[in-house]
Amino acid sequence: MTDTALGRPLTVEEYARLAQARLPGATWHYFDGGAGTESTVEGNLAAFRRVRIRPRVLNDVSRCDLSTTILGDPVGAPLGVAPMAYHELACEEGELATVEAAGELRVPTVVGIFASRTFEDIAAHATGPLWLQLYWLHRRDVLERVVRRAEDAGFRALVLTVDTPRLGRRLREARHGFHLPPHITAPNLDGEVTGFLHERKDGSSALSRHADAFIDPSLSWSDLDWLRSRTRLPLVLKGVLTAEDAARAAEQGIDGLVVSNHGGRQLDGAAATMDALPDVVRAVAGRCPVFLDGGVRSGTDVLKALALGAQAVFLGRPVLWGLAANGEAGARHVLTLLRDELEDAMALSGCPSLASLTPERLDCERAAAARNDAHDDPPEGRR
Repeated sequence: MTDTALGRPLTVEEYARLAQARLPGATWHYFDGGAGTESTVEGNLAAFRRVRIRPRVLNDVSRCDLSTTILGDPVGAPLGVAPMAYHELACEEGELATVEAAGELRVPTVVGIFASRTFEDIAAHATGPLWLQLYWLHRRDVLERVVRRAEDAGFRALVLTVDTPRLGRRLREARHGFHLPPHITAPNLDGEVTGFLHERKDGSSALSRHADAFIDPSLSWSDLDWLRSRTRLPLVLKGVLTAEDAARAAEQGIDGLVVSNHGGRQLDGAAATMDALPDVVRAVAGRCPVFLDGGVRSGTDVLKALALGAQAVFLGRPVLWGLAANGEAGARHVLTLLRDELEDAMALSGCPSLASLTPERLDCERAAAARNDAHDDPPEGRR
């Protein structure tokens, strides 16, 4: 069902149905699919459903303030666009439409290294903060050039994806022989680094064959020093799910962490992001901001993640659904829906500010543990 008077969907899930109806089958399965049995895709969604909100009453919520700062940049809401490749698969304007939509709400966009538009063109259309997502390529010279170009274009941070030594077994992509149409390329990378992307082969994904050839699985903690020595930008690690890795990253001076399982597209059976979040927040202990992506479908999902310690939540598939349904206007409306739903949820749960979103607002085992930790050792302010 959609709002027929306004002619647009009323929920993120309605955008998913519109996108599926409008996209080629192989593209839809590339966007929507996960690894293996897709148990982690479902696990991300189920983890949010398990958490209930404990609303408090008789608080003045005549104004709910969603503004905050993310890595030092003021933003309109604790939201952002997660890195995804080839937005042109969803709409002709690709990443240009995405950053224009995000800019309307003053929220950051993490631009993928496999963006289908150049960093310079993306930056020219952006009014919100831009971060650059990286994979660890065999070709260090290419990696360094990409970082330099992003710096020169005004990007504000680097996001290194650390959960992808190889691509997960994405069976839907393989069954449909997913490959890029000839007109869609990765213009920010050398041609020799983007081999296989346009080759159709039944029983395998072009992206999987490409990743196996060009993503370096030897990435280790010691390599982070090389990357940090070649940039002045903050470095965020994306794909952290355990307290052990979170603590080591914080000890090493990493500037931020994204609790993420790649939207369930890497290790089938990995922990849901909402289940992993409290352990990561506890291990970091205020030494760097913690963000989350994966499974977010509503403003109440955002509220739950913030209450468990995330500083902001990044949206993946829903943005692509908006782009596929109605280009920039669709992506903007998806982000607006999440922002408005978050504001409603804050008011109805008695939370006038982001700072009032604490574990006490939730009813779940993880929140109870977080509440106990907060009473034992009050954390530093996270906003």
